[in-house]
Amino acid sequence: MSFQYFIAKRYLLARQKQAFISVISLISVLGVGLGVASLIVVVGVMHGFSSELRDKILGINAHMVAAVAGGALHDYRADMEKAEAVPGVLGATPFVYTEVMLSSPRGVKGVVLRGVDPATAGKVLALPGEMTAGSLDDLAAPGLFPGIIVGRELADRLGLSLGDSLNLMSPAGKESAAGFSPKVKTFAVRGFFRTGMYEYDSTLAYVSIPAAQDLLGFKRDIATGIELKVADVDAVDALAAKVRQALGGPPVYVRTWIDMNGNLFKALRLEKTAMFVILVMIVLVGSFSIITTLVMLVMEKTRDIAILMSMGATAKNIRDIFMLQGAIIGLVGTALGYVLGLGVALALEKYQFIKIPGDVYPMDHLPVRLDWPDMVVIGVTALALCFLATLYPARQAARLQPTEALRHD
Repeated sequence: MSFQYFIAKRYLLARQKQAFISVISLISVLGVGLGVASLIVVVGVMHGFSSELRDKILGINAHMVAAVAGGALHDYRADMEKAEAVPGVLGATPFVYTEVMLSSPRGVKGVVLRGVDPATAGKVLALPGEMTAGSLDDLAAPGLFPGIIVGRELADRLGLSLGDSLNLMSPAGKESAAGFSPKVKTFAVRGFFRTGMYEYDSTLAYVSIPAAQDLLGFKRDIATGIELKVADVDAVDALAAKVRQALGGPPVYVRTWIDMNGNLFKALRLEKTAMFVILVMIVLVGSFSIITTLVMLVMEKTRDIAILMSMGATAKNIRDIFMLQGAIIGLVGTALGYVLGLGVALALEKYQFIKIPGDVYPMDHLPVRLDWPDMVVIGVTALALCFLATLYPARQAARLQPTEALRHD
């Protein structure tokens, strides 16, 4: 053990006359610890919210969508084969998209209707794993009426049960000499799904592609577009250009999940950064307490410093003593912050005891996801601020002249 560390530890654990300095040291440790703990919990919640939202969006939507501007894909099966041949594409499925009016004996609701292919949808969408009743294959099952799958929130709102009949009205389902007229078709409820996102669970419904084509009055086997699943969701931008080239280029366009939700995730990243900066201020307050502690200690230990320098201690030795004190406060405070922050974050993740309204947010509990690079950045930031706080007091202690310090003793 170096004498610098020995003296630094003794000063921090001062007793009797210097007890007030020990109290300030304790406050400094708590300030740093609470700042680090707050950063860990808040950054974990922000990262968890962003990751949970992305997982839910990518669960109900595809990674990429290929479609024709103002039109439809007339040979979508061949286009699916071309898209799946592109390296990095794991699967493709066709879809038909429209907005309709759903009516049941207990109410009427406007919904987003998606026609899907039960045979291939499972390769792209996470819908099969989100079914709470029935299955995606039931859409193609024979029956008096074609099948429909609706969100759990929508079913609860309209009081729907498995086997119930409901009507879908398409505003542009029949073509006549006067234009398009509404078309009404009866469907049987074959299943329910729950994504955990209120917006999807309350406004989304699925039918088979032939049923959607019939409702919309399509005269040919065409699709609105094809949905694609890729191996690397973070590299979809580069892959989108290859898929578009494989499909023959314009008028086909390819949109990625980043294009469709880019503003949302940019806002979440900006909010995470802002919260990080705000909470770093708490750690900064703790570092100011370190400055106060060391300045008071330098004033209190002027005579000790002079004696040490008279005995041969160099200015660097004196500077190291006070820098070590600040480093000890920073290390203990950061360690305490990790214990508190990780404890609270893991408890939130496991027990989910903080609930949030599911009709306002895309989840019903406060999500937490600890990202270890973030944890490292928090620790490094806290230690760096604590170290910087030691520079001024340590420098002032090292500049003391022994003769001047002892003159008035």
